[in-house]
Amino acid sequence: MEIKNAFAGTLESGDILIQISPSESTGLTIDLDSTVAFQFGEQIKSLINETLQELGVDNAVVTAKDKGALDCTIRARVTAAAVRATGKDVWKD
Repeated sequence: MEIKNAFAGTLESGDILIQISPSESTGLTIDLDSTVAFQFGEQIKSLINETLQELGVDNAVVTAKDKGALDCTIRARVTAAAVRATGKDVWKD
């Protein structure tokens, strides 16, 4: 699947900014900068990974700047960025 640079989200409190870029290597690379990384960093990375795998994105570099987003917000931002990066519309059959 071809990946191009794409963003979703903001740097507002309670939100997360997700950037997806093409990767030169195989697999997902997730770089997380979070105000709550000490407590929830592994959960956030796992959620990003899981969401991308469900969408069929296997090779990408993900940069996430989290400001305390809830899981539902993280999933929504990752999905929106993946749709923009791949052109695949996940909301249509």
